[in-house]
Amino acid sequence: MTKSPRLGDILVLSGSISDEQLQAALKEQKSAGLKLGELLLQKRTITEGKLMEALAAQLRLQIYSLSRYRPMPEALRMVPQSVAKRLQVVPLAVEDGNTLLVAMADPLDVLAQDEIRMISGMELRVGIVSPAELERNLDRLYSMQESLEGANLEFMDSSPRDVDLTQAMGSTSPDDAPVIQLVNNIIEQAVRENCSDIHIEPFEKNTRVRYRIDGQLFNALDFQKNLHPAVSSRLKIMSGMDISEKRKPQDGRILIKILGRRVDLRISSLPTIYGEKIVIRILDQENAMVGLKKLGLDDDDKQKVDYICEAPYGIVLVTGPTGSGKSTTLYSVLEQINKPEVNIVTVEDPVEYTLFGIGQVQVNERAGLTFNSTLRSILRQDPDKIMVGEIRDGETAQLAIRAALTGHLVLSTLHTNDAPSASVRLVDMGIAPFLVASSLLAVVAQRLVRTLCPSCKEEYIIPEPVCKTLGLPVDTHGYRPMGCNDCRGTGYKGRSAIFEIMLLTESIRELIIAGASADVIRKEAIRLGMTTLRESGVRKIAAGVTSVEDVLTTTFS
Repeated sequence: MTKSPRLGDILVLSGSISDEQLQAALKEQKSAGLKLGELLLQKRTITEGKLMEALAAQLRLQIYSLSRYRPMPEALRMVPQSVAKRLQVVPLAVEDGNTLLVAMADPLDVLAQDEIRMISGMELRVGIVSPAELERNLDRLYSMQESLEGANLEFMDSSPRDVDLTQAMGSTSPDDAPVIQLVNNIIEQAVRENCSDIHIEPFEKNTRVRYRIDGQLFNALDFQKNLHPAVSSRLKIMSGMDISEKRKPQDGRILIKILGRRVDLRISSLPTIYGEKIVIRILDQENAMVGLKKLGLDDDDKQKVDYICEAPYGIVLVTGPTGSGKSTTLYSVLEQINKPEVNIVTVEDPVEYTLFGIGQVQVNERAGLTFNSTLRSILRQDPDKIMVGEIRDGETAQLAIRAALTGHLVLSTLHTNDAPSASVRLVDMGIAPFLVASSLLAVVAQRLVRTLCPSCKEEYIIPEPVCKTLGLPVDTHGYRPMGCNDCRGTGYKGRSAIFEIMLLTESIRELIIAGASADVIRKEAIRLGMTTLRESGVRKIAAGVTSVEDVLTTTFS
């Protein structure tokens, strides 16, 4: 039988620590009375993720991410929560009818393994989980399972059409109602994972809950279809919607305090053939990347944005698809220009981030408070700078142009694929080309790319064909995602923006007045030094911020 390699040797071979650091730690270990891994963590020589990877390699065990893994209900029932907490273990699955898969913070704890065998009456297969992740997720997993079982029991004999959550809540406290617990758990976990959207989707036999994290959707939970009307009704009650209306789309809003943070939830319901699909947009001010320093601007782009912030009048448009960070960029500019001597008023749908010192107006279509009516009123409020959440039609565009031509700086968003297309889009909306040319100051097109996890990204030589596609020198070094415990196995952690900023010059204004196409305007802007979205992405690749794959799928050449 081959002897297992030592943990210290694995850490040195993987490049996590140097041989000198290992020898120093081994000397200190004798007096400290700690395990080598614990000592290295305490001294911050390695991260918990690196230690878990080394332990997994040493013991030939698999690492499990509890944020992504959904334990089987029957596995959780076999080990009581109090026992799981005391032994630092999470039961994950029942395999082949007689084996229990468990994730342990200390896979060498033989006494804990014996106790679980005795409690469950099954053989064990052991995996590894980091102590911090176990601490974060253990209570959530058990409470989610408990609320699901309670909700299933409560509605087992009820037809989905007969469920009236209003009556059920009348005699039940929030602590006791299983559906309330289930909804709270779903939202709390989403906030904990920095999720931007929650999708609750009914299908023929069950309902699926998905989280959007760093722009990607992940399955989080499935529950029985008969619970869906109760869950959707609970959310509709919380957000002030009409629970009796299930044939029309509805929108609502919930302001809650969760995990010690004030979170704004925007709820949207859409009738589908199997029931109402609910999408919850999470607006968490604590995690907002507002601020020009946080946007990840290159030096050239930073100078252009500074120029925009100092401009006295004109229109600045931020373009891109939904979820590309347009609002964050606008708020960052507003934060920069927000001064006591400047009167700034915004009209938004919805207000995603509140800024002290700025008058922010929430659109309310039902009350007749539209973008257009509000914008007309704002012009009578002696504003210096105006932010319009989105230019949706020709009338809003006309009002924004008028505001810019009368000496105001107007910030807004528009849905176009790149910066040069924005001027053409305004002309298509019915704005005269000479008005577009005289009022438009700059266009900022942007996308979001995923940021590589610093704990596991791996350096490599980018293949020659890819270098040619990206316009990089042959043998350029880049980084690729590997996946570790820190990033939940995805290889990515967070997102960063790439920009294409077009400042309006005299030659570009002449092209707009002449009715030139977006391609012609684009070529002129590039000739004048505009960095394209692809080029901005390539810079992020060279800096080790993102991967080749993310830039190729996010941008066009």
